[in-house]
Amino acid sequence: MNLKESGEQWAESQAQQARLCFRKSYRSNFDSACMLMCWQIWKERNARVFEQRTRRPDQLVEAIKEEIMHWAVSLPPHARMPLLHLSPPPHRLLLAGGGRRRLLLPAARRRSLVRVRAAASAAAAAAEAYGLPFPPERAAHHRELAAAAAAVERACRLCVDVKRTLLSGDKKILEKNDQTPVTVADFGVQALISLELQRLFPSIPLVAEEDSASLRSSNTDDNSSNVLVESISSAVAEKVSNADSLLTHDDVLRAIDRGGKNAVSFDSNPASYWVLDPIDGTKGFLGGDDALYVVGLALVVNEKVVAGVMGCPNWSNATIASRKEDSAAAQPDRGILMIAHVGCGTWSRHLSVDIGQFTTAQSTWNRCLVDSCSVVNMARFCIPDSQTWNMIPLSVLFNSTMDESNPRDENEILLLSVYCGSLCKYLTVASGRASVFVLRARTKNLKSWDHAVGVICVQEAGGQISDWSGKPLDLAADLTGRRDIYPSGGVLVTNGALHGKLVEMISANHK
Repeated sequence: MNLKESGEQWAESQAQQARLCFRKSYRSNFDSACMLMCWQIWKERNARVFEQRTRRPDQLVEAIKEEIMHWAVSLPPHARMPLLHLSPPPHRLLLAGGGRRRLLLPAARRRSLVRVRAAASAAAAAAEAYGLPFPPERAAHHRELAAAAAAVERACRLCVDVKRTLLSGDKKILEKNDQTPVTVADFGVQALISLELQRLFPSIPLVAEEDSASLRSSNTDDNSSNVLVESISSAVAEKVSNADSLLTHDDVLRAIDRGGKNAVSFDSNPASYWVLDPIDGTKGFLGGDDALYVVGLALVVNEKVVAGVMGCPNWSNATIASRKEDSAAAQPDRGILMIAHVGCGTWSRHLSVDIGQFTTAQSTWNRCLVDSCSVVNMARFCIPDSQTWNMIPLSVLFNSTMDESNPRDENEILLLSVYCGSLCKYLTVASGRASVFVLRARTKNLKSWDHAVGVICVQEAGGQISDWSGKPLDLAADLTGRRDIYPSGGVLVTNGALHGKLVEMISANHK
């Protein structure tokens, strides 16, 4: 018997029995819950729409439990339905609360229900405690954004702590296959955020940059693998919110792999998932206090980025152009947390001094807006550190200078020095410090985690993002992995006022 048929038969039999003992006032809610479950099973079997991946029956059951829990607690108190509990085979639907008549659950099943309730209540508590600058009724993904902001802030503190001791030994840095440096912080941030999100939103998959293959396959002759895993585990254990539970090395490796390339397979239908870049600008992380790096996390729903968080521990209030003249010691307010939610704007505030000291005062958040420059030669540009101005089609029309003090003519633009990865350039445009970020795609594909959270932050600040032809970035172009995007020519990020002009100029001069 297939999943759909067994689900329908089970739901019908349970509905008949329940009507005999449930009060009439609960019947409509009970029937609605049964319909919801049958609908989810039908979608899983026939269209693979539910969660956009093939699930085992027990995984589907867990997802349905979470869906029912969220549905139940989202209703106003006077209309709140009884909390329903769905267990793996043998399937039993039990009334856990909401009326005088209650079916007593076995201890194991009570613990399972407590876990589901705990996830929903923990997410709600995180949203309430974190204090976002807009109320929940304005933001459909308020809970998710609050949890993401808390996780990113913890991750930033992990980066700062790891960086203090990163270069004290020779076992803290590992070379990936593409020869880019990856550190304890990269793995630690991915494990930490994965654990935090899985605890609160277990049914939402994660797409992230790292996996544990390099850790597992690194040279074990000198015990380097064990040293690395121990360092990562220690860093994560100090920052994870549920620190009371023992965190093993296997827990950490599994958390890393939850976002790895083989963790989830999507299809062509719209999906909901997190996109994480644990550290964008790892070379900047290794470089020093003047180099910027970003922890970036975005939530994608139906192919659109709906919420995002960027944390940049080295960011300062000094202008980008004068960063190199400022010392870290003279800037006690270094560090920024930027959040964005569709329809609610982009906001930023300083990172907390210590983990756990999350502020709830809305006045601490500042609204972020792009600059208002509408003249191309007066705009402030930034490009990737690995690229030069003559690689950009605009170089045919404009020369570049990095000297802000000298007056510029109509054929010269100001190029800012921003030593960091792509996400910090997005942050720079969203905060109004730069007008334009332009990137040439050297290969046909770019990684989604280098751009996803930047898209929502710039858009909600009033800016615009497209490829060089003017088309929006397609996050669903990679049908199965959601890991690659394929922009034509490259990526153009602007304050919006300059976008149309620059698309025309780039298209006319791009070969």
